[in-house]
Parts: sequence; C-alpha cells; structure tokens
Amino acid sequence: MNTVKEPIKQTEFIALMALMMSLVALAIDAILPALGVIQTSLELSEHDDIQMIVSILLLGLGVGQLVFGPLSDSFGRKPLVYCGYGVFIIATIVCVMAQSYQWLLFGRFMQGVGLAAPRVLSMAIIRDKYAGPQMAQIMSFIMVFFILVPMLAPLLGQAVLWIAPWQAIFLIMLLIGLTSLTWFGLRQPETLKPQYRKKLSIKVFVETFIEVITTPISIGYTLSAGIVSGAFVAYLASAQPLFGQVYQLGDMFALYFAGLAFVFAISSYFNGRWVVIKGMSYLVLRAFLGLVLSSVVFLVLASIHDGLPPLSWVSAYFVIAFACMGIIFGNLNALAMEPLGHLAGMGAAVVGALSTLVAGLLALVIGSLYNGTVLPLVAGFAVTGTVAGLIALSLEIFGRVRAQAM
Repeated sequence: MNTVKEPIKQTEFIALMALMMSLVALAIDAILPALGVIQTSLELSEHDDIQMIVSILLLGLGVGQLVFGPLSDSFGRKPLVYCGYGVFIIATIVCVMAQSYQWLLFGRFMQGVGLAAPRVLSMAIIRDKYAGPQMAQIMSFIMVFFILVPMLAPLLGQAVLWIAPWQAIFLIMLLIGLTSLTWFGLRQPETLKPQYRKKLSIKVFVETFIEVITTPISIGYTLSAGIVSGAFVAYLASAQPLFGQVYQLGDMFALYFAGLAFVFAISSYFNGRWVVIKGMSYLVLRAFLGLVLSSVVFLVLASIHDGLPPLSWVSAYFVIAFACMGIIFGNLNALAMEPLGHLAGMGAAVVGALSTLVAGLLALVIGSLYNGTVLPLVAGFAVTGTVAGLIALSLEIFGRVRAQAM
C-alpha cells in the first residue's frame, strides 16, 4: 500500500536513488583505510588475505542481485528493498561484534547480499518511472551524486580511525543505511504496476530469465558496459600504487584521486543535459570514439617514455578518458534497460550481475599485467573501449535496420 502523502519530486528522487545505489561503494571504500588495523586487531597471519574483506562483499552482491531482482517482479519493489535492508542491518551488526576473521568475512558477505536489494532495485524503480533519454538523464544526474561516495568514503573511514576503533566504521555504515531506509520508506511509493507483476513460479522465473537473456539489445549493451567497466575497475585497483608510489604523490594521492573522480561527475552532469537533445546512441558512440582515440594516442606517447610519461601528461589523458566514461556509463545502463520495462526487476538483476561479472574478470586480467607503468592500464582502456564501442555501433546499426523493416 502506498503511504506517501505527497509525490516525491524529481530532485529528491535522484538524491534518494543515488544514496541507495552508493551504499555498496560506501561499504567497500570506507573500510579500506582500516584494513591494516583490522589485520592487527584480529591477529591475522600473512596467509590470511585481508583483501577478502573487500572481494567477498562483491560476491555477496552478485548473489543478492539474482535473488532480489526477480522476486521484486512478483512481490513489488518496496517489500524486497525492506528485506535487503534487514539483511544488511543484521550483517553490519555481525561485523561490529566479530571477534574472528571468519565471522567478519561472513558479515561482509551478507552485507553484500543485503545491499544488492537497494542497488539493483533502485535501477528497477528508475526503469519503472522513466524510459529512453529520460532514464539516461536521470542516471546521469544520479552519477553526479554517486561518484562523490568513492571520493569521500576513504576520507570518512580515516577520520573515524583517528577517534575510534575500526568497528565504528561499520556503525557509521549502519547509521547511513538506516537513514536511507527511513527516507525510502517514507517518501518512495511502490512503482511496479499491478499488470506487470509476475506469478511466482519456477516456470515464470525461467521464462522471464530467458526473455531477458535473449533480448539482443539488452544483453549487447550489458556486455558493452561490462567490458568497458573492466578497464575502469582495473584503474581503481592500480591507482594507489601507480600514483601514490610510482609518481610519489604520497599524501596528495587522495586529493588527486578525488579530482579525477570530479571530472567523471561533471561529465555525467552535462550528459544529463545533452542526452534529451542528442539521444543516447549519438553520445555513446562519440564518447567511445573519444576514449579509443585518446587511449591509442597516449599509448604511443607513453611508450616513447618507457611507460612513465610526465604526470601532467598522464593527468591530461585521464581527464579526457573519464570525461568520455561519464557519458558512456549512464547511457549504456539506460540503453540496456530500455526494452525491459515490463520485467525491470529481473532485467536489472541480469544486467547488474552480468556486467559486474564481465568487469571483474577483465579487471583481473588487466590488473595482472600491471608493471609499474601506465602502459597496461592505457592499453586496457584502448582495447576494452574498442570492443565495447564496436558492440554499441553494431547494436545501433541493428536497431536502424529493424526500424526500417517494420
């Protein structure tokens, strides 16, 4: 039942969805400064992989998306969002009270499972309300807020460590999670229309899943998003050793990292303005072209300098690359979800899980090539940008041919 008395305005809706989608980034990035402290506190040996505290949350996220998304097509978005927050709250309490590495890993896995609900269902809610360029516009504006979390979360975690033990970081996560849950419950009405609800059965589940994965436009743009995201995830993993150590930014790394992220946010904002005028495909294809050309040119320049050109050159390249990525990300998600309005829950689950899986696998490959230079990273952007761009171009041509045939 809808208990919202006044309709939620678009600005508030964007802020709420951005907060819900960014909880995963908060849960990952806020804990990064505390990894060493946790390792000492729990008396972990050198054989215990402290990075599992990060990666196991992503595993839970992948599992949770495939549970909450499809179920929301039967029960509605709000009940499943509540269930996810419930799992997250209990899991966060487990993390706070964990006295062993195993219990902490269990809590982090369940955090990922729980956070999958606000992450994937916010996408479904957006698709319930918007389509086409309007959805791309909303996604672009959400990305402006969303990108602030990776910028600020590590600083938040470090600030907490100055005055409190590492468990307090999880208490901050819990507080922010409860705030977003309360906001969502009070202000966001149910968006799944009764005529779009699916009967809960294995047969319907399988049929819906097959319909999603056999929708060429959706799967094509999902693969395109996952492929190009692989290089971006590899950048996140290698940014600290590359800029903090090789380029010796030291304490200035966090500020430098935030500056590049700000470029991404600005690009997303302008994409939100342009997309309703130019269209999604128009902007995506030109952004891919800009990403590939800049990457190829800079790869040649970097090779001349043995993979370590001046920092000013590197910065100029990443400003261009991230400006292109800011346009690409919001539009690809909207293009992938465009044909799935009648089954947005399953669609968001498959789109999210598949793109995350592809990005994660490619990031491992690109990351394994890191050699203390910018060459593997720039080459990764050039190759993934080319492949993902060709997929997007093929889908655009396919769409035009199909439109002419109808």
